[in-house]
Parts: sequence; structure tokens; C-alpha cells
Amino acid sequence: MSNLSTVGDRDSWRCWLCDEPVDPGASVNSDLGPSVDLGATTSKKAKKPAAGTERLAHRACNTRKGAVAPVVPWSPDLFVVDPAPIVATVERLGRKGGREVVARCSSRADADQAAAWLVDRLSRLAPGLAVTTQVEPGGGQFLLVLRAA
Repeated sequence: MSNLSTVGDRDSWRCWLCDEPVDPGASVNSDLGPSVDLGATTSKKAKKPAAGTERLAHRACNTRKGAVAPVVPWSPDLFVVDPAPIVATVERLGRKGGREVVARCSSRADADQAAAWLVDRLSRLAPGLAVTTQVEPGGGQFLLVLRAA
């Protein structure tokens, strides 16, 4: 297991779950204090987390994830319809590759904004997974497609 400073420096002191800053000087007993999450992603069949999945998280985010499946929220500043769960999508693309439709948007501008946000967010959530986004018109809406490179 890596030490907290090493993981924090690598993750730029941002919580992998909520994407908010983590104060490196905060008490590890504080809800907003730093902690190392040892099992960021696990499959239902796996008995233990994949190697190398240590990620920085707030203590409260890490604790909450232990009780329920992790949820990485879409930005409330985006206008997206039917957004796909980000963690499950990243796990599938990491295992199988390919492409997935992850959201629908009413305008091209909304879809472009969501695409830029998603690539930026995934660069911190899953730095080892190379992804690209594509906006495709369809049915009077714009589909946001995520593709594993």
C-alpha cells in the first residue's frame, strides 16, 4: 500500500469520487480529510480489487462508497438527459473497449460542453483509460458517445 502523500500527489489532491479538492493538512478523522481508497473498481465476480487501484478520496466519500456502489455525479452545470452511470461505463470500456452512448442533449452546444467535461473528468477518474468523445445527431437530439481508444 502506498502512503497518503504519494497517492495525494499523484491524484493532485482531488477526491476521485466527488472531484472536489482534498486538504492534505486536514485530519484523517475529519469527513473532508484525506484517505486512500484501496478498491476503486471491482467486478462482481472478483473477490479483491484490481491491483493498482489506490485512489485519493475524502474520508466521507470513501466510507459512503463502502456501503453502496460508487457514484461519480455528472456536473449539475450540464444539460444532459439519461446520463449513464460514469463508474460502470468506465469499468465496461476498460474491460471490453468499444463505444457507449452515455447521454443525450437537446442542442449541439450542450453536447459539446458535456463531451469536454466528460473527457476532463475521466482524465482524473481513470487516467490509464484513453477515451474520446463524439457527438452524433439522432432523433432531434444529440447523442454523446464515449469511445475507448
